[in-house]
Amino acid sequence: MARTGRGRGTGRRWLWRWRANPLRRLSDRVEAWIILSAWILALAGGVLAGVSAGTGTQHLLDAHRAAVHQVTAVLTADAPKAPPAADDGVGDGLVWAQVRWTDADGATHTGRAKVEPGGETGGKVTTWTDGSGRLVAEPLTASAAELQSAITGTLAALGTATGVLLGSRLARRPLDRRRMRAWETEWAQVGPRWRKKMWG
Repeated sequence: MARTGRGRGTGRRWLWRWRANPLRRLSDRVEAWIILSAWILALAGGVLAGVSAGTGTQHLLDAHRAAVHQVTAVLTADAPKAPPAADDGVGDGLVWAQVRWTDADGATHTGRAKVEPGGETGGKVTTWTDGSGRLVAEPLTASAAELQSAITGTLAALGTATGVLLGSRLARRPLDRRRMRAWETEWAQVGPRWRKKMWG
């Protein structure tokens, strides 16, 4: 029962600006509308920003995956036997090696590609090229692209909602200062009478 009472009290504290109250000021009503508008914008804007960012990212990743294709290349030199230590301690486990490949037109190309470590000269490796025949990084798989899009959309939604709520907080600061000035003015008028009444 006590828990229910606390819940009702919390609701009353949130909704007091909307109820008729002789102590409610114009600034309180303005603040109530700012808070309501901010939450609506934060929710709606966050959803729209998240969906837009996630969809855009998905389209970009899908377009990149469609624009590259897999080719089989040959190592022209032994690949390093171990990948270099990553600065952040998290590497992809691959090494750079010199490779040679033939494109669809029969032209031979050479370049550096990331391959599994330990490969020997003449060994076959899988690489990726773009429409111009240049070596590119392996594209994300469909599932990895979906995950990346979801993360991007979530971050965009959270960033948008947070920005709106912070903006509403800044917009309410002048109202707080106005209330403080009004309270100080009223207390300057009421305080002396109140103290006189209390202390005779």
